[in-house]
Amino acid sequence: MATLAASRPVPRATTPGARATAVRHLGPNWYASVMGTAIVANAGATLPVHVPGLRTACTAVWALSFAMLLALVAARSAHWIHHRDQARKHLMDPAVAPFYGCLSMALLAVGGGTLLVGQDWLGLPAAVAIDTVLFTTGSAIGLAAAVAIPYLMVVHHRIESASPVWFLPVVAPMVSAALGPLLLPHLPAGQAQQTLLIACYAMFGISLLATLVMLPLVFGRLVTGGPLPLALTPTLFLVLGPLGQSTTAANKFADVATGVLPAPYAHGFAAFAVLYGVPVMGFALLWLALAGAMVVRARRQGMGFAMTWWAFTFPVGTCVTGAEGLAHHTGLAVFRWLAIALYVFLVAAWLVAGFHTLRGLFSGALLAGPGTAPAGPRSVTARTR
Repeated sequence: MATLAASRPVPRATTPGARATAVRHLGPNWYASVMGTAIVANAGATLPVHVPGLRTACTAVWALSFAMLLALVAARSAHWIHHRDQARKHLMDPAVAPFYGCLSMALLAVGGGTLLVGQDWLGLPAAVAIDTVLFTTGSAIGLAAAVAIPYLMVVHHRIESASPVWFLPVVAPMVSAALGPLLLPHLPAGQAQQTLLIACYAMFGISLLATLVMLPLVFGRLVTGGPLPLALTPTLFLVLGPLGQSTTAANKFADVATGVLPAPYAHGFAAFAVLYGVPVMGFALLWLALAGAMVVRARRQGMGFAMTWWAFTFPVGTCVTGAEGLAHHTGLAVFRWLAIALYVFLVAAWLVAGFHTLRGLFSGALLAGPGTAPAGPRSVTARTR
């Protein structure tokens, strides 16, 4: 990915043909901006502290994420209609294909925000209906991506070394697992609620086991191959996604299990939320420190803005919601303050990434193709033959 400083503006689109051309290089990684915006609203809505006006601000941010999702889905549809060659090229590119998991997570995050805060403006029935559609669609796409992208990696991609972006398609089912419990109170008691909860737990397992397979590969690549290229260094924060989201999911299971599952299982989920969540959150903080140190190093060496900076938002937001859940189930103030500190970082990262993205859009630099902007740092993955 090229930095903004070195990119050259492209002409503004004024005709339908020109507008279609403008989205030729609009990749699936842009959904990360929707995810990063939605998580600001979702995490802020359940922050364990009362701040006047915070919920209204979160609702406004959710509305922004909803508008961004609609605009991006329209733009990406135009991309597939007018530039199928480029879309197929993205699928065959091992550095780009994993970002197709972001579509699922964008749908899920906006849907969860609709039920958490959007109901304040839309009303509960409309919020439930919208979240049902977005959750169902997002989960289906996420499960498909969790199979299809690894398949492409094995069969068609020629990959030189592991990359943190590998987590993107396999973490999508974990997002479904964490947000599915929000719909449980709106389902008929009995089989419907139990089926959804068990399905979420199954998706939790799918994502967790896939993460446990990939994490040693990514860490091994760092210790044997050295630091990532500068523009890719922020992707180290992607590792926080499955860690924070799984902690969030475990706590959500504990929140809703009572009254849905028999007592032994409900009590088991309550214990699991803490016994699993605390050590995983500890490891997430360790990785946050490591990734942060690598980013500081890269920044000192001249790392400029790229769309990879959105990796500072959604993964950190999942750690906020994970800490919020642990604060609720342990009653410990340390988790409450951790959630607040991480949320402050999340909002700051969102503002910075959003500012640079808007500036790049207005200048045309972020939509410039390889022919109008200098090539970014060499990817850790090879292009497909």
